[in-house]
Amino acid sequence: MKYEYTYRNTGKDIWQLSMYYIYGSMVGVCNVIFTAAVLTLTVVRWETSGNLFRVFAVLGCCLFPVIQPLAVYGKAKKQAAASRDIRIRFDDMGIHVGQGEGKQDISWNKIRRIARKPSMILVFLNSTHGFVLPNRILKEEKNDFYAFLSSKMKK
Repeated sequence: MKYEYTYRNTGKDIWQLSMYYIYGSMVGVCNVIFTAAVLTLTVVRWETSGNLFRVFAVLGCCLFPVIQPLAVYGKAKKQAAASRDIRIRFDDMGIHVGQGEGKQDISWNKIRRIARKPSMILVFLNSTHGFVLPNRILKEEKNDFYAFLSSKMKK
């Protein structure tokens, strides 16, 4: 079996990856708790508070659900603008990656794990490096591709 793709990660792809990891971790739990607490405080104290409190309360309510995702998206767009096209092939021998003039072959035993998210499949070389394969490039092959990766990881 062989899967081959040429693509470039977009700002949206990198943003989605960041959001999965922020809200799938303890940081995300803290963000949700903080937002719920500030929202509760805002509702309870709105009538008896002054304008300065109201401004800060609204900002506090918007910090994690609005401001943080916008800031992360801005950073993701900059990252995506600096990236180049990636040529990647997955076969029985391993992963073959090309970017620009460079080429690298990675054997299956170097892959630490794979993860399936709603909008992408992630292939990790270590805890911080890997490949993001969004659904837009996988298309209808997503399930077959994930099954192929899973079979290679079990060996």
